[in-house]
Amino acid sequence: MNFKPKYIVFGVLTFVIIFLMNYLGSDTPDKLSRALLTAFAAVVGLGIGLWFYKRDKNNNHPDFD
Repeated sequence: MNFKPKYIVFGVLTFVIIFLMNYLGSDTPDKLSRALLTAFAAVVGLGIGLWFYKRDKNNNHPDFD
């Protein structure tokens, strides 16, 4: 899958924002690992969403009935 540079920038911005929200807003002892895992999961979810969004637009046979 070929990501354009703007999608990579969106992924990095998403990672930074989600990481900071979780790291600064938490007072648990494992806040670093929890914030890293949550931010990584958000970027993976964003990547999957972009992959579905950029699928073949010329599909004449939709998957829905």
